[in-house]
Amino acid sequence: MMKEIMRFCLASAAIFLAVNLSVGSVAAADASTPQQVFDGMRGSFKADKAKGVHARYQWELSGPQGGEWWIDVNDGTYKMGKGKIDNPTVTFITSDKDWVAMSNGKLKGTWAYMTGRLKVRGPQSVARKLDEIFP
Repeated sequence: MMKEIMRFCLASAAIFLAVNLSVGSVAAADASTPQQVFDGMRGSFKADKAKGVHARYQWELSGPQGGEWWIDVNDGTYKMGKGKIDNPTVTFITSDKDWVAMSNGKLKGTWAYMTGRLKVRGPQSVARKLDEIFP
């Protein structure tokens, strides 16, 4: 039982790190749409942190301004776009409003995850890496 609680706490902490990207930085702090959040992420990319990383991130956002976005990180470079990416490593599923709120620091990723407002599919270690690549 204690191991399960510890695993849950560690997973929750990983989710918190993964979804509290620096998209809350100045470029995205005033974001009111998911597209503005992703546009703000472009300016925070850290190529040195992405060296040796090969990961595909997918977002599935519901709601009136929702849609699908992706980021493909490949050994120090990245591509970003709208739509679906083949074989994502990690997929974040939430609403458009919740993604913007998490990105702006108005909704804690841990709380969103624990209450079912955020779902994350894929390895936690890869999800956490996103925070380092886009601080």
